[in-house]
Amino acid sequence: MNGAQRLIQTLLSGGVDLVIGNPGTSEMQFVSALDAVPRMRAVLGLFEGVVTGAADGYGRMADRPAATLLHLGPGLGNGLANLHNARRARTSIVNVVGDHATFHKQYDAPLNSDIASVAHTVSAWMKTSTSAAEIGADTAAAIAAARGAPGQIATLILPADVAWSEAGGEPALVDPIPPSPVAVSTIDAIAAVLRSGEPAALLLNGRALREPQLVLAGRIGKRASARVLCDTFPARLERGAGRFAVERLPYFGEMIQGALAGVRHLVLVGAKEPTAFFAFPGRPSVLVPETCRVHTLATESDDCVAALQALADALGATDAPELQSLHVPSAPTGGAVDPVSLGVALAATLPDGAIVVDEANTAGYAVPMSTAGCRPHDWLCLTGGSIGMGLPAATGAALACPGRRVVALEGDGSAMYTIQALWTQAREGLDVTSVILANRSYAILNLEMMRMGLGDAGPVAKQMLAIAPPVIDFVALGRSMGVPSCSVRTADDLAAQLRRSFATQGPSLIEVVL
Repeated sequence: MNGAQRLIQTLLSGGVDLVIGNPGTSEMQFVSALDAVPRMRAVLGLFEGVVTGAADGYGRMADRPAATLLHLGPGLGNGLANLHNARRARTSIVNVVGDHATFHKQYDAPLNSDIASVAHTVSAWMKTSTSAAEIGADTAAAIAAARGAPGQIATLILPADVAWSEAGGEPALVDPIPPSPVAVSTIDAIAAVLRSGEPAALLLNGRALREPQLVLAGRIGKRASARVLCDTFPARLERGAGRFAVERLPYFGEMIQGALAGVRHLVLVGAKEPTAFFAFPGRPSVLVPETCRVHTLATESDDCVAALQALADALGATDAPELQSLHVPSAPTGGAVDPVSLGVALAATLPDGAIVVDEANTAGYAVPMSTAGCRPHDWLCLTGGSIGMGLPAATGAALACPGRRVVALEGDGSAMYTIQALWTQAREGLDVTSVILANRSYAILNLEMMRMGLGDAGPVAKQMLAIAPPVIDFVALGRSMGVPSCSVRTADDLAAQLRRSFATQGPSLIEVVL
């Protein structure tokens, strides 16, 4: 058994049974080993940003890591933007990055680079395997690091000669580091704050946004007369009918300030103190009111599940909170598609158990409100702000959850970063509906220019913010990659095409001309 085979065998033993990759010459031993260890599912992405974004979507929904296979430093670099989003989402991922053979590094061949320095920017754990004898133990350590609380990126660099050399031994798997317990004194202190009667709010993120924890937070909020909020861009929010509905913080800083006005105590549960996405002249970076005290119940690495339960017990919060009622609106009957009718069309058609990957940016701002009463579903957001995650993350979510419909709400500008994901969806026959919102512009940047106090864009600035002409033909792009595609201009046509897509196996693309 060579090093590559040992690596794959150890991945499987550690519960990693999917590799998403874009390999090159230095990874051929790994590719060949996939036939020798056939239980590993292998999926090809045509660009590394698709590979890493799909691993992010998979990890968010599977609650375990996929492995990526990346070609040297340039391949890792191409995938870095979506690894940034995955790091912000606290997604478990094991990167396998091929490298030149150890004896070949000294010659500084054209593809030679400092892989470790690139990997460190997104990796909580990183190591280069220096011999085939170590590859099993190194792989086990990478899996443990990736699965450690609260979820991390681990990067294992695999020189070609380590992959082809004979490997021996059966490495013992390493237990991941569990979440840290929250001290009883912290529970008692926050319980006292919530008993004070002063206006309070819980701010949730991470694992606290799964259904059982949401119910606990709802019980606490009801008992303490406290609001229950969540981060602007959660990695995964379980929502819809029959679930406790949290209040999601808005995007713009001034709107967050308005949402928190009057709150005297903000309790963080797996969340961070709200700050502005960007700095603006004369505006604060920290968005918590000066009269509000911030208390941390549990950090991202803490056991927020046990902490919420302990806090509920300390408060005697036993009454069930009010859950979201089912409200499925009638489908729109005509008219142009706008943010409101877009949300209504999706709300009227979204199937039970769907997964929505939201990179709709400006055009989709009303969709979360319209879909609040839909059948139960999961909502995945752009956690790190690096656009181009929607189509790949939807691909990964579909790989993790066969049988569940995945909907990618994607801006046209963002779609062009990783449009190759459509090809992988077609090749794997994934149930993904990609809704491309075509406003022919980086519309959010027009808004941000005004918020900066720069006024309307001039002719040159407008050219830098518009993506037409030429008009991108998304229908032709989708069909060229094997995805049935259509274009709609009215809300009733959108609802009809959504229904058709949801009733049909495999991927489809709907361009919505705004």
